[in-house]
Amino acid sequence: MNHLSLIIKREYLTKVKNKSFIIMTVLSPIIMIALFALVAYLSQLNNNRERIISILDESGIVSDVFENSEFTKYNILSDISLEEAKQLVEEKGDYGLLHIENKKDIVEISKAIKFYSEDSPSLTLISSLETKLENKLTNLKLEQEGVDIEKIKTSKSDIDITQESFQGEKSSKIDNIVKLAFGGIAGYLLFMFIIIYGNMIMRSVIEEKTSRIIEIIISSVKPIQLMMGKIIGTSLAGITQFVIWVILGSVLMVAVSAIFGINMAEMQATQQDMMQQAMESPEMQTQAQDLITAIYNLPLINLTVAFILFFIGGYLLYSSLYAAVGAAVDNETDTQQFMMPILVPLILAVYVGIFTVIEDPHGTVSTVFSFIPFTSPVVMLMRIPFGVPIWQQLISLGLLIGMFMFTVWFAAKIYRVGILMYGKKPSYKDIYKWLKY
Repeated sequence: MNHLSLIIKREYLTKVKNKSFIIMTVLSPIIMIALFALVAYLSQLNNNRERIISILDESGIVSDVFENSEFTKYNILSDISLEEAKQLVEEKGDYGLLHIENKKDIVEISKAIKFYSEDSPSLTLISSLETKLENKLTNLKLEQEGVDIEKIKTSKSDIDITQESFQGEKSSKIDNIVKLAFGGIAGYLLFMFIIIYGNMIMRSVIEEKTSRIIEIIISSVKPIQLMMGKIIGTSLAGITQFVIWVILGSVLMVAVSAIFGINMAEMQATQQDMMQQAMESPEMQTQAQDLITAIYNLPLINLTVAFILFFIGGYLLYSSLYAAVGAAVDNETDTQQFMMPILVPLILAVYVGIFTVIEDPHGTVSTVFSFIPFTSPVVMLMRIPFGVPIWQQLISLGLLIGMFMFTVWFAAKIYRVGILMYGKKPSYKDIYKWLKY
């Protein structure tokens, strides 16, 4: 394949020098960061607004649970009627009024709590108020029943089952969450990369076919060389675009945060207060430590190598099919009948990975689909964090490479005939005939 490197270079340079490619490479991260910055800035303006909530506790038993925070202030009202309190809060422009009506018992009090405001209140704020009131009223109810609250607290048993293999390898629920997150992200990246850049390869073939330039190129280059050159050249262009997006997006993120003063830690003030309170508990600190340990225990070298190999293998496998579809039709409208057989196994791989690997990563279904070449790039990537023997990974990778070679041969048979066919929408019967030529 002495012309392959020239074709790869031509395809790569043609793509990266294309005006639309350059514009989208530059504009895409700018648009995304601009939208993110706008939402973040508006959210910060909204959350940085100080909220003053007036409390009219006619029962006199819960007003002590409300403590001021950075952006939420509580104003305790007394010796005032409900109507007067509502009028006072409305005149002062406070965020709202929480009214706890006085009833004969705690059960009746819990049913007679209302929040008055000019506009619809924040769901997070209402949830926070409900939590405070529920804890207080529950404790008061238990005390009335003669229950010692401290004994209840000390009698609670927190169960955290330690997971350990027969070989002594320890793990936890957080370990499984981290492993699933890594596998899910890897599978999703491959899925999106195939969809985006596979379509780019298909459009490239269709454009050259309709412009008739392919008739000149094919006279001096073998179809399989041309197809492989397009796949590899477009892939390199896609990787270049992705790297530029990451670098440019990171720079823009830092610049926008500095220019507009967007503080990510303050975007959700109420949630931040809740998280801070939660992190003060020993349980949350233990879970945070477990999370760090889980990330540290991941087989990073194996994951990195497997991700690169399966990512490349899966992308090349599907790209050859996209190129064959592009060669078989004259326009993108006609591609719809051929796209479904390509997308079905890819979508199936994602669903199997999400709904099966999470439940039983070493079960029959997960294992079988991690060996099928059309689903293995996604499913195997999601299984590897849970510990897959190297021999299984090598077999799966070998099957993937073998299927890729067969698919290239299969696609080249379609490519060499379909690339010169014009004016007729091919059927599956026509494609079957082309394979015999």
